Amino acid sequence: MLKGFREFIRRGNVVDLAVGVVIGAAFTGLVTQFGNSFLKPLIQVLTGGEKVGGRFEIRGAIFDYGAFITALIVFALTAAALYFVVVAPMNRLNELRRRGQEPEPAAPSEEVVLLTEIRDALRDKAGHRRF
Repeated sequence: MLKGFREFIRRGNVVDLAVGVVIGAAFTGLVTQFGNSFLKPLIQVLTGGEKVGGRFEIRGAIFDYGAFITALIVFALTAAALYFVVVAPMNRLNELRRRGQEPEPAAPSEEVVLLTEIRDALRDKAGHRRF
């Protein structure tokens, strides 16, 4: 069990996961603040001002539909950003891999080709001596 855990840590997945969680939390905080700073006041203005905007009351219970609309928009913005920044590029990369359209490796340099030819010539020459 510990061996598997050590291998998991050594592969670097833990670091990638930690970076993803931290960036995700920071991005969520950013989008949430955008919703609270801009969207919620806009909803309040459009629905009747600061005191009554985005909420109504029935028998003393307050229904804050403005906060719900803000959270809904923040969720949509977060989902869209994650889709276009993470999911779509990964899908495109996977599609290219399935088609076999990954970039070709660079051709060997002239020096490598020449050294390979010399090696092969020496190997052939040495082979003829033995027989």
